[in-house]
Amino acid sequence: MKKVISVLAVFVLVSCGAKKAVNSSALYEVLTTQSDGGGNIKFFEILTEPNEIKMLENDPLLASKVKEGDTNTSNYVILNMGEKNTSGYSIAVEKVEETDKNIIITVKESGPSPDAMVMQVISYPYTVVKIHSKKEIIIK
Repeated sequence: MKKVISVLAVFVLVSCGAKKAVNSSALYEVLTTQSDGGGNIKFFEILTEPNEIKMLENDPLLASKVKEGDTNTSNYVILNMGEKNTSGYSIAVEKVEETDKNIIITVKESGPSPDAMVMQVISYPYTVVKIHSKKEIIIK
């Protein structure tokens, strides 16, 4: 009987424990990374104006993550890898650095590993990133 009460007490303590705090001071947030759905050509687009961000608000994958008031405090970056002949490609943010005048985003493109089995389909990988700053953005 004591063991049952002990197990229940531990369960209650664990479930009522401290919750992980969300780091609201993060410089950026990756909203989505998709292997298909991007554009035909390789491009990096920085969205800063409210009328540009309307496109993201209407996207079903991003609608819950993009708020109308965010345009006053954040910029959005679309990283598009272009058309690829096989699956297995991706584009990601390697690091984001903040300087006095701008934000520097380092992008990493990766392809399928040589020994991986890939599908012979056309893919259009892309990533959407929210930068919590209105400073000028430089993409490397």
